[in-house]
Amino acid sequence: AGSYAFQAQPMGVPGGFVVPPVQNQPTMDGTIWMPVPPSIPNCPPGLEYLTQQVDQILIHQQLELLEIVTGFETSNKYELKNALGQRVYFAAEDTDCLTRNCCGPSRPFTMRIIDNLGREVITLQRPLRCSSCCCPCCLQELEVQAPPGTTVGYVVQNWHACLPKFTIQDEKRMDVLKITGPCVVCSCCEDVNFEVKSVDETCTVGKISKQWTGFVKEMFTDADNFGISFPMDLDVKMKAVMIGACFLIDFMFFEHSGDRRQQAGVW
Repeated sequence: AGSYAFQAQPMGVPGGFVVPPVQNQPTMDGTIWMPVPPSIPNCPPGLEYLTQQVDQILIHQQLELLEIVTGFETSNKYELKNALGQRVYFAAEDTDCLTRNCCGPSRPFTMRIIDNLGREVITLQRPLRCSSCCCPCCLQELEVQAPPGTTVGYVVQNWHACLPKFTIQDEKRMDVLKITGPCVVCSCCEDVNFEVKSVDETCTVGKISKQWTGFVKEMFTDADNFGISFPMDLDVKMKAVMIGACFLIDFMFFEHSGDRRQQAGVW
């Protein structure tokens, strides 16, 4: 993995991510933000949040009332929190109405991630690509920029007949990590785990988990909860790329509410 050194670490308790009680007071609007960290030399501005002994990020998609009532696809919005439940970032999808409702979960998008100072610190760019194993020449890819305009890495889908597989790459297209999902991506009554592995796939160093949120929410909405765990000493740029991988996985496998009803056994 070149300069991106990491060590395998315990994956926490089985079955999900435990969030300890929040220890600081909320702001006027009720949002509890992670304290602003000091600037760090050679660290992209805004990624300092990921250097403070952070080995876990929780991502909660916000419920959209219009989408629930009408089925009309709206722009996705997410809260990104640390293990203490403090908001680290806020993410908003930037797409037009026609793209969202014609292309569905396969749509290209720009995801803008801002910090608690209102700065856009991470930008995710997903072009329109195929995700079928029948088209191995045009599989999914996502570019991660931090700050916007400066590429720090890529998430690249790898062809496989049965398993969802991805590679985390740095800005020079060098492989850093691998991600492997289950053969059947079904979230019925349990979490779905995508294992994060070393490049040679001999060592599991983290995971991206789609968390089961209950029958009603899974059936009627496409609002998802995810947990990302990664080595604490992983380069902050690669932590940002891991966040990008989580968003790509969400759109590819969990975005369509109709698929959710089928997974829940209703259809």
